[in-house]
Amino acid sequence: MAEPGGSRLSSRVAFTHPNFVLLQLSRFTIVIGTEMQSVAVGWQIYEITRNPLDLGLVGLAQFLPGFLLFLISGHVADRFDRRRLLISCNAGFAICFALLLWATLRGMHSVYPIYAVLVLVGVVRSLSGPVTRAILPQVVPEEHFPNAVAWAASVFQSATILGPALGGVVYTVARGPAAVYAFAMASSLAAVLFAMRIRYEAKPRQADVNLETLLAGVRYIRRQKLVLGSMSLDLFAVLLGGAVALLPAIAQDVLKTGPWGLGLLRCAPGAGATIMAAVLAHRPLERKMGAILLWTVGAYGAFTILFGLSRSLALSMAALILVGASDMVSVIIRATFLQLGTPDEMRGRVNAVDMIFIGASNQLGQFESGVTAAWWGTVPSVIVGGVGAIVIAGLWGWIFPELRKAQDVRALRN
Repeated sequence: MAEPGGSRLSSRVAFTHPNFVLLQLSRFTIVIGTEMQSVAVGWQIYEITRNPLDLGLVGLAQFLPGFLLFLISGHVADRFDRRRLLISCNAGFAICFALLLWATLRGMHSVYPIYAVLVLVGVVRSLSGPVTRAILPQVVPEEHFPNAVAWAASVFQSATILGPALGGVVYTVARGPAAVYAFAMASSLAAVLFAMRIRYEAKPRQADVNLETLLAGVRYIRRQKLVLGSMSLDLFAVLLGGAVALLPAIAQDVLKTGPWGLGLLRCAPGAGATIMAAVLAHRPLERKMGAILLWTVGAYGAFTILFGLSRSLALSMAALILVGASDMVSVIIRATFLQLGTPDEMRGRVNAVDMIFIGASNQLGQFESGVTAAWWGTVPSVIVGGVGAIVIAGLWGWIFPELRKAQDVRALRN
């Protein structure tokens, strides 16, 4: 919660910690790179195949490594120095973008090399996600953590605005993806430099490795019904309601726009999320957090339906802005419950499990969207997904009464 007095300083207190600032600069630049790459990959693949199912395979290629490696990546995040792991992950992204650049410059006319690199991106992401999230509680005091979560979300979403827009413009000006991959690689190298400057007192890590320690994160989440409910709610709502994977097809076939339009569409959810994150940083949620979470997931589905019905670029962007704003409420509530209720020595493993939920909702959701678009058509797929998200919000309010009745973060500690 915000500090007493509600001063302007208290609303920005996370930025008084230098390591938090460096962590956010590292995260901002790496997200810029990955978002630029996503725009270029999506447009490049759809230009080659003109098949929405191939856009869905982009998500599957990045999800499978995380699903197969989440137990290992979570344990690694709890066993080794997280700062060094973060540096290695940022460098790994730079290598992946360099490979995409190399393949493009060689005149690639097949999507298979792209998928191969995306699998490597998925491997790097399977570790970078738990590491980045597990570091956050170590660079700010616990009493400032909710403020840090809100600002970290705002920084992340700001990058998701700038990254796609920049990627779309560069793709258009350069008439191809090579320059986009070069920019993404440079941004990743900047993230390496910022991460190298982070300094904090690392806590001792456990050395034993066995099945019990590997599964500790899974057992913890199963015990915490509030966490399980919020995580699974986000999983199924975004899995069904995610429309981002189909944006290249919608931009070209429905809205009749070019790469610049795709970039604007890609950054619209981030714009809405950034605005909401800034609002919640100044006016944090204090009561009825569970009910608010359920209502905003329902709103997420409704705005997705609006996006599916739109035939105007302006209306589509407005709908996606509202999609991003409603989704950000879920992100902040879930992150606060998860991070503050988890002991530091197992945050890596718990966050690794959470990253599987996020990956399933995002990357696997892209695959689901591609499959349903191939079956029913792009627009019906988006509309049905939005309806599904609304249904899920209603069901989860009934299945998880702990979630529906949750008031604030203290409920997690009862």
